[in-house]
Amino acid sequence: MGETAGRRDASVDRATKETQIRVRVDLDGQGRADVATGVGFFDHMLDHLARHSLIDIRVEAKGDYHIDDHHTVEDVGIALGQAIRRAMGERRGIRRYASLDLAMDECLTRAAVDVSGRPFLVFRTTFPTEKIGTFDTQLVREFFQAFAVNAGLTLHIETLYGENSHHIAETCFKAVARVLGEALSIDPRQADLVPSTKGMLA
Repeated sequence: MGETAGRRDASVDRATKETQIRVRVDLDGQGRADVATGVGFFDHMLDHLARHSLIDIRVEAKGDYHIDDHHTVEDVGIALGQAIRRAMGERRGIRRYASLDLAMDECLTRAAVDVSGRPFLVFRTTFPTEKIGTFDTQLVREFFQAFAVNAGLTLHIETLYGENSHHIAETCFKAVARVLGEALSIDPRQADLVPSTKGMLA
């Protein structure tokens, strides 16, 4: 796990009375997604997260769907964040910061990240509908909150404008994917250094 033998990959298993989740990530992958959460729209968003970050992501999840999708989405965020954090290891050589404005049709969403070790989420996005199909739009924020806290990210997401809830959610996931991939990429000029004047990112 982590940076063993030069690899930046990790696995996390999480089991509660509400969900059973298995996650594996490879930060130096090709954006492959093997995702089965039982929540169709969420699978679609995780596909985007993998493809546009170039992080290989595997997720197997089973949840208490008879209640709703909340626990499954939140717990996948927890496990995925933990896996990313483990895979980063000491964060040596990473670029650390990235930001992006991402457009999709009528929608524009901005994302910025600091791989700081200090978890914080700013989420300035609203949805014109409560549902995308059967998916609760409020779960987009719940996912990113769980993900940012457990990965140790300072993550800002803001939708400047948009009218279609699907487009708004998709731009959030795509924008985060792009900035995450950039921030976690290795800068060859500082490959052996932690990008902090403190000498560590905890």
